[in-house]
This record gives sequence, C-alpha cells and structure tokens, in this order.
Amino acid sequence: MLTIRQEEEKDYQEVFQLTEEAFRTMEHSDHQEHFLVEKLRKSEAFIPELSLVAEAENGKIAGHLLFTKIKIENNSNSFDSLALAPVSVRPEFQNQGIGGKLILEGHRIARDLGYQSVILIGYESYYPRFGYKKTSNFGISFPFDIPEENGMVIELVQNGLKNREGVVKYPKEFGTD
Repeated sequence: MLTIRQEEEKDYQEVFQLTEEAFRTMEHSDHQEHFLVEKLRKSEAFIPELSLVAEAENGKIAGHLLFTKIKIENNSNSFDSLALAPVSVRPEFQNQGIGGKLILEGHRIARDLGYQSVILIGYESYYPRFGYKKTSNFGISFPFDIPEENGMVIELVQNGLKNREGVVKYPKEFGTD
C-alpha cells in the first residue's frame, strides 16, 4: 500500500536523500537533482500542492515528484505551464509503478488548480504512456539543445496548448540561462 500526499517540511531530508539515490547511477543526469529540489522549494515557481511524495506502509518515502511554474513565451505572448522535474523513486522501489502513480496524481491536482499543460525533458520510452507528446508537435521549443524526442508535453485539458507556441522559460533555479 502506498499513500500519495503533499510533501511536508518534515519530509525534506528524506526526499533529499532519496532523490540523490534515485539519480546516483543515471547516465543522463548531472547528479544535482537533490539540490535542484531544494532550490525550487525556495523559489517563486514552487507550488506546495504539487510537491508530492509516495509513502510506503512503513512510513518510508518511496518516491517524490515536483511540478513548478514555467512560461511558454513568444514575441507577443506568455503562457503559464508547469515543468515536471524531477521524478525520483528510491532504487529499491523502482519498477513498481510508483513514478506513474505520482505523475497521474500530480496531473489530477494540477488540472484541479487550473493548469492546462505540463512540459518535461525525459525518456521517450517512459513518458508517452502517460500521454506526453513531443513539444515540437505543438510548436514549443527549449532555450537549449536537446534531442527532439526528449522534450515532451501533455495537455491536461482539451486544447490546453492551442495557439500557445513558443520557447519554454524556466525559473532561474533550473540554471538554464
């Protein structure tokens, strides 16, 4: 049994450790995700309701994910969206569907909060099962070079990205500038 709930301050140290463990051996990682979570929590982009943990029966936190505010900008407009980063599952809990449960619950909460889309950079073999499609299909690009198949987006509501093409603008905490 897992409980998915909003992260609380008392969880911060455990989430820091599990995030470091989750990315320790990942090939496509700067191994700084645990520090990114700390920086984002202190930022204006932080949405407490969208910092979620998966708690195991024994009270141990098995996984965590974070959605933060971003913008999609073009020459004439700026649109609100969310970034999904990072999704972390403790190694001993991986491949049990915990990341997927966190993602789906996060989508539900984000939709309830009025958000219309989520953007991420991730594995093209994993995220499409949750409805993510290439950002290039929507005229959305990134302010840096990534392989096209790794930039993905989901519309949380029908036509959530209609006429919303542009470049993703991340908060400074992501260090993308």
